[in-house]
Amino acid sequence: MADLSGLNLLRNDPELASRLIAEAEAGDMDAQYAAGLLYAEGRGVEQDPVQAYFWLTRAVRQGDVDAERLRRYVASRMSKAEYRDAVKLVRLAARAEGSPAGGLRH
Repeated sequence: MADLSGLNLLRNDPELASRLIAEAEAGDMDAQYAAGLLYAEGRGVEQDPVQAYFWLTRAVRQGDVDAERLRRYVASRMSKAEYRDAVKLVRLAARAEGSPAGGLRH
């Protein structure tokens, strides 16, 4: 489980962001949610709704209800092109991992 104690709403810490993203890549659901939040708000990373949607989808697939809510919000603010790119990224990752590309409700 990722240590999110250092993550507060006003913090812009690239080092913390890098650590959380590494934990997200390792499959930690809490870190995946945190990575989605970081990308959604641009805290410690460049703001990127496509990456935000991707990481939140990863957390949703592990059962994170809060990630589902945030993902819906992020999706509602994306352009059609950004949403299309996000879905494509999710599907590519799912194929690379050999899992179904579910969890793409908008």
